[in-house]
Amino acid sequence: MVDRLKKNILVIGGGFAGLQLVKSLKHSNASITLVDQRNHHLFQPLLYQVATSILPTSEIAWPIRHVLRGRKDVTTLMAKVVAIDRKAKQVTLENHKTLLYDILVIATGARHAYFGNDEWEATASGLKTLEDATTIRRRLLTAFEKAELEEDPAERQALLTFTIIGAGPTGVELAGIIVEIAHNTLKSEFRNIDTSEAKVILVEAGPRVLPAFSNKLSDYTRTALEKLGVEVMTEQPVTECTPQYVMAGTQKIPCRTVVWAAGVAASPAAEWVATDADRAGRAIVEADLSVPEFPDIFIIGDTASVQLPDGTPVPNVAPAAKQQGKFVARVIKDRLNNKQQLHKFRYQSAGNLATIGRRAAVVDFGKVQLTGTIAWWVWGIAHIYFLIGARSRFAVACSWLWSYISGHNNARLITQKEHSKNSKT
Repeated sequence: MVDRLKKNILVIGGGFAGLQLVKSLKHSNASITLVDQRNHHLFQPLLYQVATSILPTSEIAWPIRHVLRGRKDVTTLMAKVVAIDRKAKQVTLENHKTLLYDILVIATGARHAYFGNDEWEATASGLKTLEDATTIRRRLLTAFEKAELEEDPAERQALLTFTIIGAGPTGVELAGIIVEIAHNTLKSEFRNIDTSEAKVILVEAGPRVLPAFSNKLSDYTRTALEKLGVEVMTEQPVTECTPQYVMAGTQKIPCRTVVWAAGVAASPAAEWVATDADRAGRAIVEADLSVPEFPDIFIIGDTASVQLPDGTPVPNVAPAAKQQGKFVARVIKDRLNNKQQLHKFRYQSAGNLATIGRRAAVVDFGKVQLTGTIAWWVWGIAHIYFLIGARSRFAVACSWLWSYISGHNNARLITQKEHSKNSKT
């Protein structure tokens, strides 16, 4: 039962922003309810390592209830939000249950954006959830198995062609790992195919890879990818994406495995609270991350449009989401303690990081830029630091060390068949 003598804080979303907010509200003397449509918190920056069979799902996701098991002030609900009534201060769930709130925090993240071509999703899976990662892993590994059985040379090559659309960090990281899997990890395991003949194609509509990084690091990344064997195509917007081929610019790419890493759109939080949004659907918020005219509603993380001093948006990265979670927790605590203060969120950049295959990375800390193996170690240490729990840090470190030394992956299991819509099973 909710104690109505205490302020009731309702948090929607158990990602980086939402979970950090709840953690930072410890000892706030409030009743907190955390709602998420999944039962786990996910470390999204390492999703691509699940998709490419380096890590199992259990090493990058943790049950939210377990994470918050010591917090008697927090009630966790696995449910999907469908509507918000700002005047009544209540949230409606998919099962028609309603939840009342005094303060509402929306941290529902982002989803895939196919730029008006939503039908492409069936062919080109994005990478935002564990389900996405295991789908990509299944398609990737199954392609090699099908190629081993295929006798037609053209179809075999199409099966051994992997197209990644979008050359941001996710696209670059996927391309580097997939080409290493094909050219090294699987090389001695098949008899009818030469996996080193697999083609990994990275397609980018813009002029360069890693556009958020400096030109120097972008150029280094492209060179490093091409040395690994990735075919990089820039200034080639995708106009068609079918189960048989991808049309990039004027080039038709026959392939059977496509991964979408080109864009994201915010969750429908702006629609729920009927507030203005930017072109990506992110809700435009006040300096304290509250909704205009509704100071009791906050929107944080990837679904909020927050500007840097130069007018560019705060990046959709984990450190930004966590900073916003901590910031709003401080704002709420001050309100609960009747402290009248002006609050303005200021993002402190933690830098940009991306891996290139198994042994190289690029790190951009502004004045300090690193490449190669040393950058890979910095990237790895940073990600291990942000993982939840000592067990997860140890397990991931061991998996990476084994992969680094041996070149082998630990999670190359195909655990579920992909059925067509007409399947009877």
